Amino acid sequence: MIGILLIVAFLIFLIFGYPVILAKRKKEQEKEKSPHFDAQMKKLWSIAQDSMKERKPLRAEKALLTILKFDEKNAAAYNRLGILYAKEQKFDEAIECFEIAQSLDNNPSSLHNAGLIYLETGAYEKAEMAFQQALELEGGVPARFIALAKAEEKLGKRKEAIDALESAYELEASTTTLRQILALYEASGDEEGIEDTTLRINNQLAALERKKKASKKAPRRSLRRVVRPVKPMKPGSKAPRTVKSPARRLTRPKPSKQQ
Repeated sequence: MIGILLIVAFLIFLIFGYPVILAKRKKEQEKEKSPHFDAQMKKLWSIAQDSMKERKPLRAEKALLTILKFDEKNAAAYNRLGILYAKEQKFDEAIECFEIAQSLDNNPSSLHNAGLIYLETGAYEKAEMAFQQALELEGGVPARFIALAKAEEKLGKRKEAIDALESAYELEASTTTLRQILALYEASGDEEGIEDTTLRINNQLAALERKKKASKKAPRRSLRRVVRPVKPMKPGSKAPRTVKSPARRLTRPKPSKQQ
């Protein structure tokens, strides 16, 4: 009996409910394709971006929520809204926005932003996982390795943190990154690591100083034309032969024939 009722309910849904869902979906697709809809979305995006630059969070939030009202699967809007909430220290709302953005679009930026919030709120294991997933999608960004190192340091994983910082240094040779590595060696009391890293920092600073001095000593080319002085002629010597310009060459008139 229950099976028959379920079949009847399913048939009723197919007859009445499913066409309504299809019509609604078709209407939404037509709306998204309309030029007016595109213009409205661009206008709202412009308002949101300008408001965030001008530090008007309420106006920016309203514009982003309006975008999501018409386009519920807009991952970029969720990501931007999460950044807005993070700046206002609304961490729960920010994480929710980043997680929704990640579920809609497997984007490393959303994972990285979520990791930063986890790091800020003390959820270090979640932060570590988020940064690792972001690096799996996009591993060529030094900032991701540096953020991962911070999470691993908080978890007491100094060796893993140093490895992450070394990966960041390979991508971008920064003295700041070397100083962070040195701080980890100092915290663990690794004398060999301290000595080696200190030497690397000094070598890099010396190389930068040499490069700076070399750029200062480099001669500047003058744009002015150099005029060489004319040497005085010796007595009895002939004047040097000069080439006359065709434009300034004078033509003598040919003598007319006498009648």
